[in-house]
Amino acid sequence: MFDALGERLTNPSARGLAEAVSRAVGDGAIEAGAKLPPVRRVAAELHLSPSTVNAAWQLLRRAGTIRTDGRRGTVVAVPGSGGPGRYRAALRRTGGFGLDLSTGVPDPALLPPIPALYGLSPTPTSYLDEPVLPELAALLRERWPYPAERLAVFDGAMDAIDQVASALLRLGDLAVVENPCFPPLLDLLEVLGVTVLGVGTDAEGMLPEQLAAALTRRPAAVFVQPRALNPTGASWSPSRAAALAAVLTGHPQVYVVEDDSAGDLAAGPLCSLGTFLPRQTVHVRSFSKSHGPDLRLAAVTGPATVLDPILERRLLGQGWTSRLLQHLLFSLLTDPASVAAVRTARDEYARRRRLIHDGLRTAGIDLPPGEGINIWLPVADEQAALLSLASAGIGAAAGTAFTVGPGSPHVRVTVGLVSSDHAGVAAQLAHAARTLAPAIPR
Repeated sequence: MFDALGERLTNPSARGLAEAVSRAVGDGAIEAGAKLPPVRRVAAELHLSPSTVNAAWQLLRRAGTIRTDGRRGTVVAVPGSGGPGRYRAALRRTGGFGLDLSTGVPDPALLPPIPALYGLSPTPTSYLDEPVLPELAALLRERWPYPAERLAVFDGAMDAIDQVASALLRLGDLAVVENPCFPPLLDLLEVLGVTVLGVGTDAEGMLPEQLAAALTRRPAAVFVQPRALNPTGASWSPSRAAALAAVLTGHPQVYVVEDDSAGDLAAGPLCSLGTFLPRQTVHVRSFSKSHGPDLRLAAVTGPATVLDPILERRLLGQGWTSRLLQHLLFSLLTDPASVAAVRTARDEYARRRRLIHDGLRTAGIDLPPGEGINIWLPVADEQAALLSLASAGIGAAAGTAFTVGPGSPHVRVTVGLVSSDHAGVAAQLAHAARTLAPAIPR
């Protein structure tokens, strides 16, 4: 491997090494799936600094040429193996479901009507106008859980988290996440070459004592969902938020990235660690589930030291999120009929969730309280449960994709899409939860 790289290394820089590896892979001198040596050994063999090799690996990872592979370390990616693997696994579709509860999406019937675009007021037409519509910025700050130094609008929550994580994290960093958590976040951290440490949760979210233990390993960032954690539905109480903040006090080098993806569909109190730790907190508020996935809008606040470099870099790309869409969001957030529609949707999702909980409790399965459109259903055997539900025409998401490391089997069920026959669906879920895979004859 080192001979192949040495022959192709014409520029002793991070980009030069990345190009040399890419050429070696393309020429077949380094095979797909091959394990790369440790960074320090590569640096010593090629007479480069470890920081140069680290930077090259970062470029290669972003290009999809290499990836992390658990205990094997860093390997050359097999074509087609990169990208949102956990996300695809969670949403593996076979088709033909009469009731597909695997998606995690809101019920289209409960979204507020989108006004015709021609009915909106004229929007700015200059490249030099403010990136965030001033009236939207004022409204968001008025409704935000804490006074934030910077506010921006991105193209959805994952766009914001992608850009924030890419700015905060480097190859080999450690990031703490809730366990279980949202699969695309795990995919993103893997692409960035970040080691992930899962911290347990209960009905109020991340457990403070486990977070305290995780902080001894010096992570660079902590990723959390304050309300309606996907997949469990857990939401922070004010006391849980205060306890988490107390644990993080004294760790000013650790940033907290909050993903409030439930947004206005959550009925719980709006808590943020930014209330306690504004210099360490990036808060992301999505409007996809409450106002429409195709809006692709999320508001983000954080310290200037974090957001300013991201926004400067963004000027070299799309520059800003469409002000026309921002004006549309402002209309939806202020129009009485739209506000009422979102409130109705929130109450209806809560009703549907409660009915499924009641049905499961009747069948002997008592789930912890929560909110949002998903439930985290413990099962005896994940694959057997999925097959049992599929045979009844019901789709669900495989729980393995949501977890970090081994854990008890679960499936995620988007009960917010169950508009009728809640008792019947709950009975099917309870049956699936107890279904075991057939024994293999000896």
